[in-house]
This record gives sequence, C-alpha cells and structure tokens, in this order.
Amino acid sequence: MSRISGSLLAIVSAWWLAAPQAAWSCPFCSAVQQTFSEEIIANDAAVIVELVERPEIPDAELGTSGTSAGPAVKSTFKITQVIKGAEIAGVAPGKLINVLYFGQEPVGSKFLVYGVDPASITWTTPTPLADRGVEYVTTLTSLPETGADRLAFFQEYLEDEDRMLAADAYDEFARAPYADVVDLADRMHHGQLVRWISDVELPASRRRLYLTMLGACGTAADVDLLEIMITSNDRQTKAALDALVACYLKLKGPEGLPVIVDLFIKNKDAEYTDTYSTIMALRFHGQELEVIPKEDLQAALRHMLDRPNLADLVIPDLARWEDWSVMDRLVTLFKEADEDSSWVRVPVVNYLRACPLPEAEAQIAELKKIDPDAVKRASYFFPLGASGAAPAPKPTEKKTSATDGAPAKENSKTDDAQTAAPMSTTENTTPTGGLSVFALDPMTIVIAAAAVGGACLLVGYSLYRKGGRPRVPAA
Repeated sequence: MSRISGSLLAIVSAWWLAAPQAAWSCPFCSAVQQTFSEEIIANDAAVIVELVERPEIPDAELGTSGTSAGPAVKSTFKITQVIKGAEIAGVAPGKLINVLYFGQEPVGSKFLVYGVDPASITWTTPTPLADRGVEYVTTLTSLPETGADRLAFFQEYLEDEDRMLAADAYDEFARAPYADVVDLADRMHHGQLVRWISDVELPASRRRLYLTMLGACGTAADVDLLEIMITSNDRQTKAALDALVACYLKLKGPEGLPVIVDLFIKNKDAEYTDTYSTIMALRFHGQELEVIPKEDLQAALRHMLDRPNLADLVIPDLARWEDWSVMDRLVTLFKEADEDSSWVRVPVVNYLRACPLPEAEAQIAELKKIDPDAVKRASYFFPLGASGAAPAPKPTEKKTSATDGAPAKENSKTDDAQTAAPMSTTENTTPTGGLSVFALDPMTIVIAAAAVGGACLLVGYSLYRKGGRPRVPAA
C-alpha cells in the first residue's frame, strides 16, 4: 500500500474517531448497504406482494441475465401483507398493483415492494423473497429499535444460506452500538463463531464481525488459536488483523501486548497494513475498553516514534490520551523530518497546540522558524474548537513536566462521547475541535474531500430514490 493511500486510510479513521457519537458502532465492521429496516423507515409504504401476471417476453428480447431487454412492461402483483402504510389508500391485502418488473420469477412468487408519495403512490422495483425471507422481513417492525434482543434475532441469520438475509443481518450488526454487541455475549453461539473465524475462505469483513463477537463471549481457551493466526505468515489466515489483535488482547489481557508490539509496532519490516491495523486495535482498546492500562497502550504507541515515516499515525492518540512526555521527541522529529517523514510535522504542531504545558508555546514558535508553512497548515486546516474558538485557557494546577518521563494523569472516563473528543487537555476545559487533531497534507485533503463528496452524492441519490434498488449480498 502506498504512503498516500495509507495516509488516506488514517484520515478516514481519524475523522470517524473525531466525530461526536454516543457509542461506537461495531468497531471493525463496515456496513455494505441500507438494511431492510432502514429502507422500510425511509419509504412511505412497504408490502409483501405475490406475482399474479407477468407479460410474456419473447426469448429474442431477453438479455444475457434473463431479464427483458425490450420495452418496459408492468407486471401485476397482489398485496398479501402490509408492513407499513396501511393508512394509505389502495394499500391493503388483496389489492392489485402494477409495477415495472424485469425478472423471470414464476407467477406466485413473493416480493418486497416499497411505495413512495402517499398522495399518488409509486411502487419501486420488487425484491424477490423466498418464504424464509418473507418471515424475516415481516418480523423487522416488531423488533426493539436497539439492544441485544434486536441483535439476537439477526444472529440467527449470519451466514444464512439466503445470501441476501445473511448480508442484511451482517449490516445490522455493523451498525449496532458496540455495547449492544457486548450485551449479547451470553447468547452468542461461541462454537459457531470459532468455526467462522477459522474459515479463511470467509471474507475478512465478516470475520472482523465474528472476531469482535468472540472478544465479547470468548475465554482464555480461545487465545492459542488467535495467537497462531496472528503469527501466521499466510495473508488469508491473519486477514482482519485489526479485529484479530483487538480480540486477542481482550482475551489475553496486558500479557499479550508485548507479542503484538514486537510483531507489528517495533518491527520496522512489518507491512504497513499490519502496523496500521494494529494501531487501530490499540486505539480501540484505549477508547472503548479498560482491559489494558492506558499507560501500557501509550508506551506501545510511543515505539512508533522510532519509525518517523509512520509516526503521524499515533501522535493524535498520544495527545488525546494526554501523554505529554514525548514533547521533546516530537520536536526532534519535526526538526529532522525529510521527504519520507515530512508527514509528521503538522501532527507535531497540533500535539503542541493541545499540550497544556507552558513550554509547548515556545516550541511552536521555534518550529515556526523552521517550517512556517507546516505551522500555518496546522492552524488553518485544524483550528482548535468546533467553530474556531480559541484554545482552552492553561490550567493553574501543577502539571507533569514533559521532561519527567511519564504522562500526565489521565482523565476519568465518564462516557463514550468523551472518548471521541480529540486531544482534550484538562478535565474541565476540553477543546471540541473535530478534525483539529489530525495530520493531513494538502494533496490528501483533496483526495479525502473527493471521496467524501462522492459518498454524499451516492447517499443523496439513494435517499432520492427512497429504496427500490436491487439488493446485492455482501461479498
């Protein structure tokens, strides 16, 4: 992976970490598409229908996928169940509707159809459902909106033979708060999780979920398997390394940290993706869990400062966790930065801007003489405070000196939202500046902006259509 691509990954995760949120979603999972539940909420009506009549399409007009390549034709469907929208005129069991349908499912097949605009209902493209799918979809509106009881239902459909249901169940877990996943622990199918985790043919995205779940329900007996996977030279075996490391440390505890640090943090020959994944796992432990003392996690990340070209990945974490003991090392990294490690300069400046120690301001003034552009970029792209507010006033109480060799005492963790606040300086005066802590160079900002803009366009288009697209099972 190129350094620019890696930096872009760091930006995305950094932005995500900085965004205020009440609770983390499943930390290593990425939802693939809207869930059925979300689509039901987004549309005005949702019904189960049965195909009654489909115009015959000559073989010559069938495309290679078996769908019509000719003029659009409407098929007739009968509503059999109303999931949402029973108050809308014409939305009732037994009613016939005409919908554009290009598939070749036989008459009598069941489908899910969404409707928009109650004043003049318009029906979206039908999604075919087997009997098991009908049962699944019609149960959704009766589930709790959040919580372990909701996840208990979807757990039964993970890796289901119906790939569409399996994908939807995965997406539900991917969106669920991590606390809900933990609350499900005593109802998880431990043996099945271990089998899925051991199956290298399963996509890494799904193994990440199962490793996260194993971290909640696993025991010390699972550690040996995880350690074998972590130390394997086979890329498939140690795919999903971020979740793998997080799970291993959750079950092994602080005693497992030296193994991870030696393999992926201290080891300068470790692949970038492995090191980055490990940092994500340590960050998760520092933000969400209390299994490993924060001081041990800080010490682990400090080893990254011996790898100047990757040090920018951890400087925001050291600042967020108020490890001011490395100020002098970071200033040296700034002064000695070359073309390969110039990425480090902006995060160093932001670290100093967040630091409450009086010498930090003097260091910024000195570094400004060396590279005024880096200091300017840090202030311009990452202003402290959500709306450009000035940094919090320096506390009057005595703080640990940066030369004392130990980080300042950490704040007590009060709630999940506090862990997302970037680079807080004191318990009572916390800057709230979203992206202010993260290092980006101009090229990467352009790339990130384009990626975010493209994602917004896709989301906007999806909301405009309000459902009706074919559902694609997760790979």
